[in-house]
Amino acid sequence: MLSTDNAIMVTGLRKTFGTVKALDGLDLRIRHGEIAGFLGPNGAGKSTTLRVLLGLIRADPESPPIEVLGADPWRDAVELHKRLAYVPGDVNLWPSLTGGETIDYLGGLRGGLDQRRREELIERFELDPSRKNRVYSKGNRQKVALVAALAARAELFLFDEPTAGLDPIMEAVFTECVAEIKSAGGTVLLSSHILAEVEKTCDTVTIIRAGRAVEAGSLADMRHLTRFRVEVKLRGSAAALAGLEGVHDLTHDPDRARFTCDTGALDAVMTALAGIGIETLTCAPPSLEELFLSHYATPATPATPAAPDVPVAPAARVAPGDGS
Repeated sequence: MLSTDNAIMVTGLRKTFGTVKALDGLDLRIRHGEIAGFLGPNGAGKSTTLRVLLGLIRADPESPPIEVLGADPWRDAVELHKRLAYVPGDVNLWPSLTGGETIDYLGGLRGGLDQRRREELIERFELDPSRKNRVYSKGNRQKVALVAALAARAELFLFDEPTAGLDPIMEAVFTECVAEIKSAGGTVLLSSHILAEVEKTCDTVTIIRAGRAVEAGSLADMRHLTRFRVEVKLRGSAAALAGLEGVHDLTHDPDRARFTCDTGALDAVMTALAGIGIETLTCAPPSLEELFLSHYATPATPATPAAPDVPVAPAARVAPGDGS
C-alpha cells in the first residue's frame, strides 16, 4: 500500500485510446474529508478519470503512480472497492430484479449495507423497492444506485452526474446526503454539469478541459471568485472608469457600466462611482458559472479530441463500489 495524506492524489495522468488523447497530464488532489467538485463539458475527460480511479481502465504506462485511499486503483481494485462507493450518471440495472433486491445485491458485493440507513434512504428518496427494475424511470434507476451507495460504509464516494434524471426535490435530498457524508468525515468527488449543485455542495472545485486541469482551488480562494461583478447606472459619464485600478472587463454606455472589481479595490471604486453620481447599483461576487464559462469561451486545442465512450462491464457500471 502507498502512503498519502490525501484521499486521491493524481499527478500528470495520461490516458489515450488509439490516437485520441483523453487525459493529457491531469493533476487532481483531494484531501480526506473534502467535498470536491469536478467540472467540465462532455468529452473533457471526467468520466475517463473516474474509471481510472475505480480501476476499470488503466492509465498509460508513462503516467506517474496514482493513489486512491493510499492504494493503487489498478493493482488494489478489489480491496479499494470495499472502501469506496460509486454512482454513474447512466445507471443500467438487471431488469428481472426489484429495486430492493438490487440494492441488497450491490451491498453484498462490498460486504453489506447499513440496513437502518438503507430504509431511511429509501423513504427519503421516495423509492418503491418492490418494483422491478424494468419498469423504473431513469430517475428511479438513479435512486436505486444512490441508495446502494449512500447506505454503504464507505470512506470515499465517487459520483459521476449522480442527479441525472432526478427532480429538484430529490436533488435537494442528495445535497443533504452529501452534507451528511462530510459531517461523518467522508470524502466526495462529485462530477456534475449542474454548477449550482457544485457551488452549493463542494469545498473545492477542479475545472478540466481537454484532459487537463485548468483551474483548481477552493471557491473562496480562486482568483476569479475574489472579484465582484458590478452593474451601475450613473448620473455622469462612465468613461471615467476606464483605467481605474482594480477595474477589469469594463463595458459601458454613456451612463451605464458593467465590470469586475478586485475586492481590495472596492473602496476606491465605490468612491469614484459616488463622485460621478450613482442612480442604481448591483454588486455581487462572480458565480461559478461565469468562472466555468471563462475557460470555454474559446475552442479547445484540436490536438486533444474528446475521448470515445469506453464500454464498461454492466456490473461494474451499475454497482456503486462493488469489487468487480
